[in-house]
Amino acid sequence: MSKAIFEDLARTLPAPGAKRISLRVVPQAERSIRQGHPWLYSNSIEEQGHEGAPGDFGVVFDRKRRFLAIGLYDPTSPIRLRVLHHGDPVKIDDAFFASRLAAAAEKRKVFADPARPITDGYRLVNGESDGFPGLVVDRYADTLVAKLYTPAWIPHLASIVAGLRAVRPHERLVLRLNRAMQKTPEFLHGLQDGQILHGRELSGPVVFHENGLRFEAEPVVGQKTGFFLDQRDNRARVEAISRDQDVLNVFSYTGGFTVYAARGGALSVTSVDISAPAMDATDRNLALNKSDRNVARCRHDSVVQDAFAALEEMASQERRFGVVILDPPMFAQSSAQVGAALSNYQRLTRLGLELLEPGGTLVQASCSNRVPAETFFQAVEDAARGFRRPLTDIRCTGHAVDHPVAFEGGSYLKCIFARA
Repeated sequence: MSKAIFEDLARTLPAPGAKRISLRVVPQAERSIRQGHPWLYSNSIEEQGHEGAPGDFGVVFDRKRRFLAIGLYDPTSPIRLRVLHHGDPVKIDDAFFASRLAAAAEKRKVFADPARPITDGYRLVNGESDGFPGLVVDRYADTLVAKLYTPAWIPHLASIVAGLRAVRPHERLVLRLNRAMQKTPEFLHGLQDGQILHGRELSGPVVFHENGLRFEAEPVVGQKTGFFLDQRDNRARVEAISRDQDVLNVFSYTGGFTVYAARGGALSVTSVDISAPAMDATDRNLALNKSDRNVARCRHDSVVQDAFAALEEMASQERRFGVVILDPPMFAQSSAQVGAALSNYQRLTRLGLELLEPGGTLVQASCSNRVPAETFFQAVEDAARGFRRPLTDIRCTGHAVDHPVAFEGGSYLKCIFARA
């Protein structure tokens, strides 16, 4: 879609209401907002001036009618207001969004360092922690992908598009919508998941670089925005421990850890994932890097199977690996699922240790934000002790520089590296 076509589309999108929605909230929510939390839930609102549409501006006042915050109103979500600004009153306009985008780009200037291996795949805007609650933007080479988690951004989409052009010139911008939004077409004003907002249409994946390696991303149809960028640093750590090892990569998806382990000099990598298309993508990602001698000579085995079943089957075959990587999807979607999630993490730990040769390295991650890092690490260590394989030389990692965390509850990624 060309620039002119997007401008035509932008004229059909709604504008935010001219009148701001005044909100008074319960004391606990007022304290939370004063502390910088970016969400206001519907059950925390005591008084509301008038009803509004997604993307209208809502202003929160304290008990003395003083300004507390302004944000984007969303009547479709329990998160009724996504806070853009705390403190003194401010005008929210194109210049406001442009300034925020420029600040986000400045945080990522490390990726432009010519002394570093080329990395042109990274998160440019990390939602709430970059001041854009409910919006993330990822870069894959010359393609940007903007994913919306609330229709409240639709009236402001033209401002975001213009700001992105200014701070990160690109050939193509893809729009992704989360599943909840896709179920409410009446609020989308004709926008569709996977739509090209400007630039040429895509007939296949985009190839980008990460620490000098090449990977495919599927911006239009892939999970999230097309690739899991948040594990970049942990993939590099796996590369550093893989020389002359047989490596097992469970929940491998499109093979990020697999390719890094191969470049690190692994003798072999066994990738396990339930998705056959993901395994095909792993093979393509390995092929993209065959110019590297280590990648070319590394033996790769694919196992398309449920992870738990595959681990049990390999244990019955008495297979052993020097490095075992366990990077499952989110196990806890809600607080009620935390207990079951911890049980699954501990089961994975035991199964992984059964396949880990003595003195080998266990790499286990969690992306469930409902499970605190300390709770996850303790669960893994307890499971290892119960299995009589206590962990040593433990290193715990969190978020990379392009996935900053600026509020309580914003942290989700944690990973443990340990010998057993």
